[in-house]
Order: sequence, then C-alpha cells, then structure tokens
Amino acid sequence: MLSVGLTGGIGAGKSEVSRLLVERGAVLIDADRIAREVVAPGTPGLAAVADAFGEAVLAEDGSLDRPRLGSIVFADPEKLAVLNSIVHPLVGARSRELESAAAEDSVVVHDVPLLAENSLAPLYDVVVVVDASPETQLDRLVRLRGMTEEDARARMAAQATREKRLEIADVVIDNDVPLAELERRVREVWADLVRRAQAPQEQTEE
Repeated sequence: MLSVGLTGGIGAGKSEVSRLLVERGAVLIDADRIAREVVAPGTPGLAAVADAFGEAVLAEDGSLDRPRLGSIVFADPEKLAVLNSIVHPLVGARSRELESAAAEDSVVVHDVPLLAENSLAPLYDVVVVVDASPETQLDRLVRLRGMTEEDARARMAAQATREKRLEIADVVIDNDVPLAELERRVREVWADLVRRAQAPQEQTEE
C-alpha cells in the first residue's frame, strides 16, 4: 500500500485532482468529509467545538453553523488553532481506520487541506501538492464559489504560504493549466504512484 498525502491551497483545484485520481483507481480518504462527520450532531466532536466556541456556533437544529464558525476562526489564528486541536485528532483516527481497511496493493490518497499547516508530511509515503498562483486561487473562489474578495483573501491568508506547501512536495501538479493538460499530468503522476506502490521498499530507500 502506498499512502499519499494530497494537498493544495484553497481554490487550487485539489478536488478536481482527487476526482481524477479516483477515476484511475485511487482509494480516496477525504479529510474535509471526515471533518464534517466527526462534528455531526450528537458526536463528542461537536460537543467539544460548542464548549470551545459557545452555543452561538450551533444552528437551530443543533448542527454546526459552519459559516458562523468560519467567520470566527478564519479571522483569528489562535481560534483556528483551537478548532484544529479539536478536529484534527478525530480526523486522523478515522483516516487511519479507513486506510487499514484498504487492499494491500492500493494507492490510498489522503485529501488533506491542512497538511502543510499541521506538519503532517511525515505521515505519508509521498506528498502531492496541487499548485496554482494566488491570482488563480482568488479568481476561482470569487467567480466559482461566490465568495467576496475579502472573505477569499482571509481564507487564503489563514493557510500555509504557497512556498511552504511546495517545500514539502514530493510531486507538484501545476493547475494553472487547461483541464486537458491537468488530466495529462494526473495520468503521469498516477503511473508514478502505481510504480511506487508496487515497489514500496525500493522507493522508500531512494
């Protein structure tokens, strides 16, 4: 089994890359999706978030009010660190559980938005970074996700710098390109990952 950490800044196009990898046979473990599961209504995770940030971050139906919580933590690095300290261990435990259920020869791709921020690179055999310029990220967030420019810039600023992400990359996928070019690059990367999965001992010794 090859454990791959996939990351990229918000708006870099990481979701598209993970989709393309899954099409080729990757087992995807989506940290964002797990992060939602571990703070679902009735979970210890949600109780811990409400304890830390107050009942105001809960919606009327008792679920997490994500926009409200986001507006609190993305404007305050200390509060973001508190949230990460609650959610990250829960996500890590669930991710390990899912990985252990995958077949022995799998390429398991962990889609981890905060991989660089939480210094998680050592947990993976290979780190793949989806890279796009800040201008491209901002354009996608405003045009495609409907964020205000101010909100988009705040979300980008709350993440690791582009340079910090590239420092931890074993493989970089440039996503300042047309979709056809991205698909070609993902095919190359997938072939490389499959080779590594089939000869893990050789690769780890290189």
